[in-house]
Amino acid sequence: MRILVVGAGAIGGYFGGRLLQAGRDVTFLVRPRRAAQLAKTGLVIRSPLGNADLPNPPTVAAEELRDPFDLILLSCKAYDLASAADSFAPAVGANTAIVPFLNGMAHMDFLAARFGSGTALGGQCVISTTLDAEGRVLHLNDTHLVSFGERDGSRSARAEAIAATMAGARFDCRLSTAILQEMWDKWVFIATTAGITCLMRASVGDIVTAKGGGLTTSLLDECSAIAAAQGFAPSEPILTRSRTMLTAPGSTFAASMLRDIERGAPIEADHIIGDLLRRGDGKDRNYPLLRIAYTHLKAYEARRQRENAPSTAA
Repeated sequence: MRILVVGAGAIGGYFGGRLLQAGRDVTFLVRPRRAAQLAKTGLVIRSPLGNADLPNPPTVAAEELRDPFDLILLSCKAYDLASAADSFAPAVGANTAIVPFLNGMAHMDFLAARFGSGTALGGQCVISTTLDAEGRVLHLNDTHLVSFGERDGSRSARAEAIAATMAGARFDCRLSTAILQEMWDKWVFIATTAGITCLMRASVGDIVTAKGGGLTTSLLDECSAIAAAQGFAPSEPILTRSRTMLTAPGSTFAASMLRDIERGAPIEADHIIGDLLRRGDGKDRNYPLLRIAYTHLKAYEARRQRENAPSTAA
C-alpha cells in the first residue's frame, strides 16, 4: 500500500515516521524548507515509547505528484486544509482513501465536497506531540492512538486493508465501527478544553484553584448538548472521564490552542468552536459560555491580523 503523508510536522511526522520505521511504503508531501531539513537531519522522533532516527525519508513536492496513492494521511491544521487539498489533489485517484486526523467535523464536509463523499474515512488520533527548534518530533505523553473507520460503521475491504498496513507499526491502531461518535466525543472534549483554558489563559489546575471548575463543567454541558442534538450524545462514561480530567486539582493540562495563542500563532477558532456553535444554532439553547469563548478567540484573531498587517506608513 502506497501511503502519502501530508506534511512531516508533529502529527504527520510521528505516525508517518512510525509507519516508515515499520517498513511501510511511505512518502511525505512537504514544502521545500522541510524537505531540506529532512534531507540534512533525517526524520527524528524522540518518545518515551521508543525513539526513531530515520535518515533520508522519502519526500515529494506538490508539483512532483503525478500518480495516485492508495492512502493519504492528512494531519494539517484546519486553516491550511484548502491549500493542503490543492497540493495533494493529484495523488487522489478513483481508489484512494483519505484518513484525516483533524479535530471537529467541518473537514469531513470539505473533503466530501472536494473529492467525493466516499473518499474520506473518519479518523482521529490521540497523542501529544510538538516539533522542537531542530525539527525533531517530540512525543510528550505515553499515548499514541489512531482510530479510523467508514462513516457508516461498516468493516469495508479498504478499511481492513488499512488496518493490516498499520498493524505492527509502533503505535496503537483501531479500526472503529463507530468512528463518527468517537470524533464527536473528542470534539466535545477539545472544544471544552480550548474554550475554557484559552478564555481563562490558564491550565485546568489553575482554573480549579480559582474556583472556576463549575464554569468548565457548564461549558462541557453546552458542547455535549450540541452533540446530542446532532445525534451523537457522549456516553456517561465519556462525560465522567472528561469532567474528571477537566476539574483535576493541580493539573497542568491545557489546550494546544492556548499554547498557540501564547506564541502569537494562528488558531482553529472557527473549526473547533465556531462550527460547533453553528451546528447548535436553532436547537433552542443559547450556549452563552461557548459564545463568549468564541468571541474571545475571534478577538484574538482580529488583534493578531491587525498587528501583523503590513505598515502603510510612508
